[in-house]
Amino acid sequence: MQQRRRILIADDQKPTRQGLHALLAFLPGIEWVGEAVDGQEAVDLVAVVHPDVVLMDVRMPVMDGIEATRRIKSQNPQVKVIVLTLYSEYQTKALAAGADIFLDKGGSPESLRDAIYIV
Repeated sequence: MQQRRRILIADDQKPTRQGLHALLAFLPGIEWVGEAVDGQEAVDLVAVVHPDVVLMDVRMPVMDGIEATRRIKSQNPQVKVIVLTLYSEYQTKALAAGADIFLDKGGSPESLRDAIYIV
């Protein structure tokens, strides 16, 4: 039996959050526990909703996804962070900040599904 994964979505674009939420609804063993519109909100929500995995955008207002990843991993090392972005130049910074996986937003839904189950 597959372990249940609690997922928090952090992205400033509402259509992206809605699309990710819709995709997650079709994946077995996935529970959507919230969404954040900026990095600071993501950091704050992790402490409240205790996700297993955060789907993190890089370019967001207030606090970017790189700094949010760094803070989340510092405060909650057990939380897995999957960075999703269109900007491949952030890969090194995201991984250095503690991201567990770096994915291109233009990738397949299957690659996101696999990443969620792997981490």
